[in-house]
Amino acid sequence: MPPESSTTGRICCPATVISVKRLLRSTVAGLAVTLTASLAACGSGSGSGSEAGRPVTVFAAASLTESFTTLGDRFEAAHPGSTVTFNFGGSSALATQINEGAPADVFASAAPANMAAVTDAGTPATFARNQLVIAVGKGNPKGVTGLAALTGPRLKVALCAAAVPCGAAATTAIAAAGVTITPVTLEQDVKAALSKVRLGEVDAALVYRTDAKAAAADVDAIEFPESARAVNDYPIAVLTGARNTAGGQAFVDYVLSPEGLRVLTDAGFQAP
Repeated sequence: MPPESSTTGRICCPATVISVKRLLRSTVAGLAVTLTASLAACGSGSGSGSEAGRPVTVFAAASLTESFTTLGDRFEAAHPGSTVTFNFGGSSALATQINEGAPADVFASAAPANMAAVTDAGTPATFARNQLVIAVGKGNPKGVTGLAALTGPRLKVALCAAAVPCGAAATTAIAAAGVTITPVTLEQDVKAALSKVRLGEVDAALVYRTDAKAAAADVDAIEFPESARAVNDYPIAVLTGARNTAGGQAFVDYVLSPEGLRVLTDAGFQAP
């Protein structure tokens, strides 16, 4: 007869095996639940859910200040929990900041050339167009009728610097008119040029139609035919180095939507 220990082993081992199997099943199930929860947590921490809670940082041309501020407010209302922060300035300066590592999710430029200068500009889309007017004081006290009136020494004129889209457009328009204008100041963005007129420091400035419209309480806008030769396209893109790619794309989509186009055209921009 086999020893009792062997018999005991034959009787006890199946139960032990069953207990071990149950323990293993329980442990594996627990690990699966833990792993699933961990993966879900990782997904929410690095995916679209996390990005939706981060601010969308938009670098935008100074001429977009009023319209993009409105679009930002409406975007936040349409996307509860979202926040849009803006950095407005001259497009050339913004492009330099982005290339030097400034954190931005979206870049909206007043000219394609400045967008092209950004190394991680993604795939830009044109969302608006703009052209120049001559901004003068209310009532046009100097009687300005066109670019030729800005050539004489009796008027002080502000222009944007040539590196800025409004300055490049002014250079093109002035050349088309065949005149020479000597500005008393060159400004780094269109808002700065316009402020010179609003403050009475200059008699006139070449600015975008949209900026003159936004400041209609303080300035008058004089249209001139050569501005049609210097219309600026405005591109927008999600940057490839964006921290909030999903939020940036959602904002770009909103700008390109019919609602975004209405806000821009109401501000005086032309459809692309």
